[in-house]
Amino acid sequence: MATSVNDPLAGFCRDCLAPSRPAARRCDSCGSPRLLRHAELWSLSLAHIDCDAFYAAIEKRDNPSLRNKPVIVGGGKRGVVSTACYIARINGVRSAMPMFKALEACPEAVVIKPNMEKYAKVGREVREMMQALTPMVEPISIDEAFLDLAGTERLHGAPPAYILGHFAAQVEREIGITVSVGLSYCKFLAKVASDLDKPRGFSVIGRAEAMSFLENKPVTLIWGVGKASAATLERDGVRTIGQLQKMERSDLLRRYGTMGDRLYYLSRGEDARKVHADHDAKSVSAETTFETDLASTADLVPILRALSEKVSRRLKASGLAGRTVVLKLKTRDFKIRTRNRQLADPTRLADRIFQTGLQLLEKETDGTKYRLLGIGVSDLTDAERADPPDLVDVRARKRAMAEDAIDVLRDKFGKQAVETGYTFGKGRNGRAPRPDSS
Repeated sequence: MATSVNDPLAGFCRDCLAPSRPAARRCDSCGSPRLLRHAELWSLSLAHIDCDAFYAAIEKRDNPSLRNKPVIVGGGKRGVVSTACYIARINGVRSAMPMFKALEACPEAVVIKPNMEKYAKVGREVREMMQALTPMVEPISIDEAFLDLAGTERLHGAPPAYILGHFAAQVEREIGITVSVGLSYCKFLAKVASDLDKPRGFSVIGRAEAMSFLENKPVTLIWGVGKASAATLERDGVRTIGQLQKMERSDLLRRYGTMGDRLYYLSRGEDARKVHADHDAKSVSAETTFETDLASTADLVPILRALSEKVSRRLKASGLAGRTVVLKLKTRDFKIRTRNRQLADPTRLADRIFQTGLQLLEKETDGTKYRLLGIGVSDLTDAERADPPDLVDVRARKRAMAEDAIDVLRDKFGKQAVETGYTFGKGRNGRAPRPDSS
């Protein structure tokens, strides 16, 4: 790469990674038009990497017959869209869209129920490949992260831009999905850049062009400006980032408080946030949307138990425990109820998560019909501090030992090898067993 680095206008081919001449339209080695060039290409080192249509891409990888079909990953007719492939997106499908609207927009779509454990496994594989580039990896979600590659050129023998191009090709070749890369000098613009040319994108935003690049963009492009903030700005006649660039910091602070400070700096491409490695998860949770609304404890209890077991598995796999149990319910008219209870000690046990969630749930089963139920834990800590012996509830230790034994059997024979009384099925009267029947 030495010749290209010496010429600021030279770049490389994103397909074969060969150096490219400054004025070339296609790669001299493979003929690809996917050439990457930028005046600041070799001096930038802060990146945002985002997997393309992550869940759907994995499903297409695992089932090649879906390759040219619109695919929606989501929770059935009553759920919402988790991810849609780009074919479905062309037809108007968007993430978080109610499933019935998505199927109206794209009736020929193949709908697949999410397999979070499979997606998490692939996410870990991608993360490990990121960490081979730099220890400064800050995960944002299962499928995206910020990377700071400053100082890694000596280690890899090439500038960060070229290493990121190699990384994108490696993910596609070895894992079978694609990523988009944004390269800049700050987090805000790296994130913006990664969205510019999806899928299989690699975009660069340098310091010299930041102000002009942002000038005509809508204010909603700025990190933290949601619908409410955008509506407030709209009422004041502010629609573009360029308008913010012309305003004084004192004026923005007076009008919008601390948000005004963020608007002032980010509108000018100034973002002092650093990449923080090993960004800790704030909570672990699981939820499900029902095919039909449910109201009775008998219907909700088995689902709560199954979700509690899923949360417990994730905690144990991550070596984590949580002190606060959080129950989430969504009513038929889409109103969300959250209830929480703090425990005396952190837990990772399904039984303890379930029993606490059950106490919260019983107060909410007042005839209201729900379309979604979720359970999770927050205030996370190391699992070594979890679930000390309970001197008051002597049966708690026996339940914990039984749960450990069940985990061993499930690890050996599969998740369905052992079921509790809550999830095994309905009683003879068609109702779920009572909570004290286990």
